[in-house]
Amino acid sequence: MNALLSLLLGNSTVLGIGAAIVAVFGWGVRQRLAGERAERSRQAAAEAAARDVADQIDNDIGALPAATARKELRSWARD
Repeated sequence: MNALLSLLLGNSTVLGIGAAIVAVFGWGVRQRLAGERAERSRQAAAEAAARDVADQIDNDIGALPAATARKELRSWARD
């Protein structure tokens, strides 16, 4: 076992291949984490935009007189 380990660690080609494999794996993990962060950021921006629209609609409805609001919202209600 000691001889095999000595052979693998003493051979620069084997060490180079091992280092390349570790580097590719690390790069893949980093890319995946960057993609997750970008997706979370995109979703948060979309949710914030939707919340702004919903708040604007709530404010517009709240500013209408009650009779006008009922008239406007009647077209949206199911029969």
